[in-house]
Amino acid sequence: MFFEELATLREEKFRRLTGIKRGTFERILEILKEGERVQKARGGRPNHLSLENRLLMTLCYWREYRTYFHIALDFNVSESACFRNIPWVENCLVASKVFALPGRGCLQDAADGEILIDASESPIERPKKSRSAIIRERKSAIP
Repeated sequence: MFFEELATLREEKFRRLTGIKRGTFERILEILKEGERVQKARGGRPNHLSLENRLLMTLCYWREYRTYFHIALDFNVSESACFRNIPWVENCLVASKVFALPGRGCLQDAADGEILIDASESPIERPKKSRSAIIRERKSAIP
């Protein structure tokens, strides 16, 4: 789905699809335009997708948490292009510091005693494979 198709949607349907208001979408686009201007000041090839479509791709990833492969098929780009563009959008937004989550101090100041738990993905801790764990001792057949 491309941004040109979304331009005709009403505000409530736009928010329902993307998860953000159209005004917020425009503010994010301004940040991304500045980020692209800084990036392309050194030169480089133009991106196949417009900024609007790259932002829409990122919002689809955040909202639906689909794989890069599925998003790439929707936007008619390669999977590696999704892998490059989505983190680029995320890094531009983090660097701008306009959109940020509250820090740890906000949780400590909670007067009513509520605790928030971070349920983000983390790698599974597994024991390291060592040579002794892989190769078993040879047992003698003679008692």
